[in-house]
Amino acid sequence: MAEEIELRWQDRWESSGTFYAANPSGALTDGNGEHAGDRPPFFIMDMFPYPSGAGLHVGHPLGYIATDVVGRFRRMQGDNVLHTLGYDAFGLPAEQFAVQTGQHPRTTTEANMVNMRRQLRRMGLAHDPRRTFATIDPEYVRWTQWIFLQMFGSWYDVDAVRPDGGTGRARPIAELEAEYADGTRAVPGGRSWADLEAGEQRDVVDSQRLAYVSEAPVNWCPGLGTVLANEEVTSDGRSERGNFPVFQRSLRQWNMRITAYADRLVDDLDLIDWPEKVKAMQRNWIGRSEGAQVRFALQPSASAQDAVPGVDGIEVFTTRPDTLFGATFMVVAPEHPVVDQVPAAWPEGTKDAWTGGHATPREAVTAYRSEAAAKTAVERQADAGKKTGVFTGLFGSNPVDGAAVPVFTADYVLMGYGTGAIMAVPGGDARDFAFAEAFDLPVIYTVAPGGDVDALDRGEAFTGDGLVVNSAAASDDGVTLDGLDVATAKRTVIDWLEARGAGTGTVTYRLRDWLFSRQRYWGEPFPIVYGEDGRPLAVPENQLPVDLPEVPDYAPRVFDADDADSSPEPPLGRNQDWVDVELDLGDGPRTYRRDTNTMPNWAGSCWYYLRYLDPTDDEHVVSPELEKYWLGAHHNASSGPAGGVDLYVGGVEHAVLHLLYARFWHKVLHDLGHVSSLEPFGKLFNQGYVQAYAFRDDRGQPVPAAEVEEHEDGGTTTYTWNGQTVTREYGKMGKSLKNVVTPDEMYEQYGADTFRVYEMSMGPLDLSRPWETRAVVGAQRFLQRLWRNVVDETSGRTTVVETPADAATLRAVHRTIADVTVEMAEMRPNTAIARLITLNNHLTSLGEVPREAVEPLVLMTAPVAPHIAEELWQRLGHAESLAHEPFPTALDEYLVEESVTCVVQVKGKVRGKITVSPSISEEDLRAAALAEPNVQRQIGDAEIRKVIIRAPKLVNVVV
Repeated sequence: MAEEIELRWQDRWESSGTFYAANPSGALTDGNGEHAGDRPPFFIMDMFPYPSGAGLHVGHPLGYIATDVVGRFRRMQGDNVLHTLGYDAFGLPAEQFAVQTGQHPRTTTEANMVNMRRQLRRMGLAHDPRRTFATIDPEYVRWTQWIFLQMFGSWYDVDAVRPDGGTGRARPIAELEAEYADGTRAVPGGRSWADLEAGEQRDVVDSQRLAYVSEAPVNWCPGLGTVLANEEVTSDGRSERGNFPVFQRSLRQWNMRITAYADRLVDDLDLIDWPEKVKAMQRNWIGRSEGAQVRFALQPSASAQDAVPGVDGIEVFTTRPDTLFGATFMVVAPEHPVVDQVPAAWPEGTKDAWTGGHATPREAVTAYRSEAAAKTAVERQADAGKKTGVFTGLFGSNPVDGAAVPVFTADYVLMGYGTGAIMAVPGGDARDFAFAEAFDLPVIYTVAPGGDVDALDRGEAFTGDGLVVNSAAASDDGVTLDGLDVATAKRTVIDWLEARGAGTGTVTYRLRDWLFSRQRYWGEPFPIVYGEDGRPLAVPENQLPVDLPEVPDYAPRVFDADDADSSPEPPLGRNQDWVDVELDLGDGPRTYRRDTNTMPNWAGSCWYYLRYLDPTDDEHVVSPELEKYWLGAHHNASSGPAGGVDLYVGGVEHAVLHLLYARFWHKVLHDLGHVSSLEPFGKLFNQGYVQAYAFRDDRGQPVPAAEVEEHEDGGTTTYTWNGQTVTREYGKMGKSLKNVVTPDEMYEQYGADTFRVYEMSMGPLDLSRPWETRAVVGAQRFLQRLWRNVVDETSGRTTVVETPADAATLRAVHRTIADVTVEMAEMRPNTAIARLITLNNHLTSLGEVPREAVEPLVLMTAPVAPHIAEELWQRLGHAESLAHEPFPTALDEYLVEESVTCVVQVKGKVRGKITVSPSISEEDLRAAALAEPNVQRQIGDAEIRKVIIRAPKLVNVVV
């Protein structure tokens, strides 16, 4: 019966355009053909799903149902709700399947989308189906490539004033060229613009583009034939897929200049409503550090005449310039240019521990460089604790006291981070202290608690706060820091360094420009061609999209796993008719060569929220009017100064990369005038995960969880499968553990409404929770009782009466309305459902159910169980859908009620307090106590053994 009701209402919603979101103008109206009018906009979004061939399991819909509940609630409160869902359809799984089977990735991906759409529709999600799309759609690819060309055609002017009063924004390259030409901006190198040849002019501007080509160090995996992201490389320096060796190679790659936006990406986090842990992760990833750039001059050595001329000093960045007097050695990356000029012989006094057992510095450095070259950046950082390295035979001169500082090379220092060199202060840094111990280097403490050196433990670094010690110059023109606090010492030494040209106060970042090239087939082609001079040129906008060509083989060429000198050969390069293209770019038809890399799958997910506003617009990436209406600053009562999507729900695993990249793209589009909002997502909510129990036999092999039987014997629980005892564990739901439960199974056994109510009642949305199929019956029982409160099961007639409700019932109804309104607004559907169950049980206890009591209950149930609510609403005599009915409003006169405070204990300790009616039943008190958020957090994954109820004042949960 549930299936019949649900499918019928889903068809009706679709045919009536019930959930069409109305734009303020244009073709996209609501289901009645009307524009938005004065309804406040509310834009709600789920994170872009990838259409997997395996389809959905019950863990995936948690966020989708949650946003649907919020959207339905806001719609009933009078908001113009935009809620839809597209597909992030470029991705490695489809390409891998294509490599294995020869089937085009598009075929696989589109079939997966059909299945996923079916599963989502059956769930009863209130999406606007007109606004859906996939990143592989030609029109969407066209605009993704168009945005890339906007970046290729722009540069970052650090001095340009923004409308918000800050400095620094993107500007078109044409404006940079015009300023060079008219002399208002000096040309790097001092020559005039007119004196530069065309190629030289291109080189000047190309080096400043937001999207640019450069030689970049990458993780090259010959065994897979592709470059890997750091996240795809294990700590052993091997590929996560296939376990092949990975090597560091410098290759010509596309990059995005995200570093230009580092400060804005940090500062604007204060303007948006995101979980603090996500903001902290973004700040840490960007890694803004204030300190000083300090120059250590190289001291001449006894064999200086044998050294290679070149670098005469080493630049380091330090956040602690106040500790310069404690710098007893330096470490440079093996790739640092200073390592090319090591002396031929060890300097006098070189310790055996420094040489690595080699006869000369050159032998030591050559051997060490070879070892480092075989490691990835990930592996090198993971190995930092092993304290490998060798002395280079070189000494730097400490600028504050002239002391000779030995220079080591170690692979935990990376050339791509900072200056590729560090000053080491073992007295104030645990890693430096361990290195100093391993290589018999001196330790000088420069900070002590209260300035008391005797209070220091000489067996470890002191990393706490205190006053500066051991930091006084011997000469009159030197700097003395002793007795100063750390902050004052920093300012003092920076001023002293700057006055002598030995250093400058500066800010540095951990963030690096975004490596944007992939040697894969299934991605957006770059809208770029190369001429005979090898410089990149934009494909004209009227020739977008650049489509993927047909290729004989979707796999990149693979090499011998240890062939570190091999180079990528992307699949696109196998279609020569596509690679070589004739174009007229303004100087007559010529033959050009296309870029054979593709964009990463992040590209499509950087801007998809904009396309939801009107996916049929072929004139704008987004209409300025629509962008301002749906995303602009203060576009509704809850929107802040940065604007953006009103609610964005997804997993915390996207806390950095996707969200950081999308914010970067949005800010570029903002600078160039295409969007008015400062941020893409105004409010972010990270849902937890639905996990599941898995079972293993005595061999440790997973067995089908659905076939396991549970047994109780004297308070002890055991589990068997086919008569064999198995052990239970708790973890991720997946095929490998044979514990997958699909929505299709839930639809068939219980219906979509029961599935929705169960998922929403399992606990707070931001916490992970275990799936337990047997517990679904509780949600089913609630809906069955609701049905019986309106419909006679035998005759099918409506049984509600027009008799006014008694005072106790009216108090129960309006108390529930008040509570549910708050819980829904705060995204706590679990506690809202508990209140609904309590009210429903109250109505069940009545001899006759009054209409004025049950109709508000049906309306409040609609966001979580929309199909049964629609059916009951219709049977109650209403011809129109309740989707746009006003949410019930509580009357104050019924909210004044005698109440008591119930204490809820877990493990004997008070973990929550709830306000309840003195007449509350034990069943309702149990439900309310277990729904209290802090109580749920305290119970966590533990099994509830017993609930002791002393109504109405005490509930004790035994776990």
